[in-house]
Amino acid sequence: MDKKKQDIAYFVSFCIEQYKNAKHLTGAEAIRQLDEYKVLDYLSEHYEILHTQSRQWLLEDIDEFIRQRKEKAYENIS
Repeated sequence: MDKKKQDIAYFVSFCIEQYKNAKHLTGAEAIRQLDEYKVLDYLSEHYEILHTQSRQWLLEDIDEFIRQRKEKAYENIS
C-alpha cells in the first residue's frame, strides 16, 4: 500500500473511532451508520482537506453530512 493510501486509511479509521466514542456506539454500529450514509467515501475522497481539521470539527462535519443525506432521502420519498 502506498503512503497516501495508508494515510487515508489511518485517517478514516481515526474518524470511525472518534465517531464511535462520541455517539457511544459499538464499532459495528458506527461502521454501519457511516457506511449507510456514504460517510466513509466522503472522508476518503476529501482526505486532503479534512485531515487538517480538528477532531471536534470533523465530528460536526460528519453529523452535518449525515443530516443532509437524511434530508435528501426524505425529499426523495415525498
